Amino acid sequence: MDYLEKARRVISLEMEELDRLLQRIDASFVAAVEALKTTVEQGSKVVIVGVGKSGNVGNKLAATLNSTGAPATVLNCQDALHGDLGLVNAGDSVIALSYSGETAELLTLLPHLKRRGVHLISITGKVNSTLAKASDCVIDIHVTREACPLNLAPTSSTTNTLVIGDALAMVLMEARGLTKDHFAELHPSGSLGRALLLRATDIMRTGDDFVVVNPEVPVIEVINKMTSSRAGAVVVTGPDGKLAGIFTQGDFARSFRSGDTSIGEKPVGSVMTEKPVHVTSDRLVGEVLRILEDHRIDDLVVIDDNGAPCGMIDTQDLTRVQVV
Repeated sequence: MDYLEKARRVISLEMEELDRLLQRIDASFVAAVEALKTTVEQGSKVVIVGVGKSGNVGNKLAATLNSTGAPATVLNCQDALHGDLGLVNAGDSVIALSYSGETAELLTLLPHLKRRGVHLISITGKVNSTLAKASDCVIDIHVTREACPLNLAPTSSTTNTLVIGDALAMVLMEARGLTKDHFAELHPSGSLGRALLLRATDIMRTGDDFVVVNPEVPVIEVINKMTSSRAGAVVVTGPDGKLAGIFTQGDFARSFRSGDTSIGEKPVGSVMTEKPVHVTSDRLVGEVLRILEDHRIDDLVVIDDNGAPCGMIDTQDLTRVQVV
């Protein structure tokens, strides 16, 4: 049995169904986004209901909405009929997930949801189902076949449901004007939060760990300063105090290995790297990481608003604050 070929078949089938979904998406999606936007902006919430595999997808959708600032919760159909219906309020939007649109538990819950004055959005594969007919807007995610070899296990259909849910959450996020700063506030922990919240000024080396010299200082003296401060590089400034260049331990080692044994007596300005890559102190750490990776460097100079060096970021500093 060729496992790879069979895996490719599954993936191809699901991609084909996603392409059909892409061509089929219509004004119902727009109506759903507008309803969700109104719900969130008025301080109400999104309630996700679904059973079985659809319910599992619903948990992911709720998590995505919450992480992008749209308050969402998952309502278990059975629990709702035994008291949990109290969490649903007028003005909420309910997203009902059911491929058949005839799931018994969900249909039992429908009249009680409608009585609560909610906006009902259904994501279903059957646009003429009982669920669809009871909904304010219907998003059609039907598939021509499942990726299951028996055409039975929910595969293509759950992928379509997952993707349309992501599309709703992401378009809603843009419609509400969510920025990186807003996103960071919702993810204060972990490397994502640190990369979004911290700025260059928060992690840069300063004081005794930051060496600044003028161009006339001999390289041997610069190396001694680097060693005593345990710095991997020094910043060179011009007469105006602005950034002129950078000189690293790697620069010294490469020059020495190339046979330049007199480098120690040379002024650092003659061997420094002019116009080095640098960032301003307000740059986000995520941007700092990208710049270090793009330029393949270990040391990054930080400058203030006047162009004067105010700190240095070493790649090890990103590990220290657990960004990488």
